[in-house]
Amino acid sequence: MKKSFIVLLLGLYMFSSAGSALAEESTVDLADDATSAILIERDTGQVLYEKNSGEKLPPASMTKVMTMLLIMEAIDSGKITWDEKVRTSERAASMGGSQIFLEPGEEMTVEEMMKGIAIASGNDASVAMAEHLAGSEEQFVQMMNDKAKKLGLKNTHFVNSNGLPAENHYSSAEDLALMAKALLKYEEITKYTSLYEDYLRQDTDDEFWLVNTNKLVKFYPGVDGLKTGFTNEAKYCLTASANKNGMRIIAVVMGAPTPKDRNRQVTEMLDYAYSQYELQRRYDRGQVLGEAEVSKGSTKTVPALAKENVSLLMKKGENVEGITERLEINEIPAPVKKGDTIGTLYVEKDGKILSETTVVAEEDVSEASLWTLMKRTTSALVGNEIN
Repeated sequence: MKKSFIVLLLGLYMFSSAGSALAEESTVDLADDATSAILIERDTGQVLYEKNSGEKLPPASMTKVMTMLLIMEAIDSGKITWDEKVRTSERAASMGGSQIFLEPGEEMTVEEMMKGIAIASGNDASVAMAEHLAGSEEQFVQMMNDKAKKLGLKNTHFVNSNGLPAENHYSSAEDLALMAKALLKYEEITKYTSLYEDYLRQDTDDEFWLVNTNKLVKFYPGVDGLKTGFTNEAKYCLTASANKNGMRIIAVVMGAPTPKDRNRQVTEMLDYAYSQYELQRRYDRGQVLGEAEVSKGSTKTVPALAKENVSLLMKKGENVEGITERLEINEIPAPVKKGDTIGTLYVEKDGKILSETTVVAEEDVSEASLWTLMKRTTSALVGNEIN
């Protein structure tokens, strides 16, 4: 299979070392009272700090990060819409713990259910959405575990969609950070996770006031998500996201003794990230990087898009020269489906790969008709004769 190569010299840029090395630079304990913690930059996934981040622990309601991810994927694919109605089953209405007090048979839109999950951590809303998407919560849990495998999560297994205590239901700080990284690909989620308060059942006698369980969305500038968690076994947990100066940081704390300790440690982690690092955005998700040749396609080429944001994480004050980009795009046979992987963008220095980003097809390309292929062949022959 033919490949085309484009190499772009970026000139002088500041750049930090790989994620594992970044984590080693910090000797301060940013999560002194937590069982486990991790701090990463979203675009690059580089680790800035970690403590026992691979330890399997009960995630409590941080489980809903995966639930929200599957909902956002269904929205993005067109499987469901924000305004479609979701009916509450007897089982969903029976969930205890945090809830929005859904009644059996009550209907809310997908958007209202998402508010109930993202703001109030509604266990009932989570189950209602799980049943709506998969037919049953059991089937939805299978989707959750399948997605965990696709994301490469090594220390996660789900038993339910909401995080209520259950045997063999666990995750890790590292895996939760990766789930959050995947969820934040859909920026629209922060429209809900960043709300400090909102209302459900407005204009009725049963109006319900939602108050965000993540108080940092109100008290820390830039925090716009994502999910708190608490059970007696898990203690106080938080998967937080913040977006400041064009850099998005994800901080996860598990097993803090009090909500005050949880919030303090996340705040200190975010302070550390924003005081020590900065991000250089190279390309946005969905930006056209080049074109791929399509063999025997209805069109000869298809635009190639960045599947994710392409960024460099930089330690403030550190200068490094000679970073280059190499865009490797494959010639692909028709038919091509929108979103198919068609190449890779490499960011390199001195032959070392600093980052890799998947490149995908912008649109469908069907197989060319026989008539189209004949015309192309004729044109090529005429062109050769002229030359």
